[in-house]
Amino acid sequence: MASEQTFIMIKPDGVQRGLVAPIISRFEKRGYKLVALKMAEPSEQLLREHYADLQEKPFFPGLLKYMRSGPVVATVWEGKDVVKTGRTILGATNPLASQPGTIRGDFAIDVGRNVCHGSDSVESAKKEISLWFKPEEVFRYKPATFDWIYE
Repeated sequence: MASEQTFIMIKPDGVQRGLVAPIISRFEKRGYKLVALKMAEPSEQLLREHYADLQEKPFFPGLLKYMRSGPVVATVWEGKDVVKTGRTILGATNPLASQPGTIRGDFAIDVGRNVCHGSDSVESAKKEISLWFKPEEVFRYKPATFDWIYE
């Protein structure tokens, strides 16, 4: 079975609103494996690296301020097609365009307070995971439920 990893971050609004457990639960219920987890107060430098592609956007200063307004929860999930499916679980970037049943569709209204970040490709997931986690912080193990999830 081909497996991949994705980076999912619960942003300051998600942490402040007590949505950490419900968000993690959605990925676990789907069958994905949590391989790394930490709470952090990201530095401006880390956020500039993470959001490097957005630095020229007019909203970037506000994004930095918001992302430094409180702790975030950084996670790494592993499983078959987890990047694409993870984005589906999160819902559209604009919560008003997100389907009910998605995280953003159920828990968010404004784009600037959309609760989570999720990698948009395998390549960006690798980059984001390496920014937020040391290699030894990402665990390798086979969960007891593996054979009940995958053929």
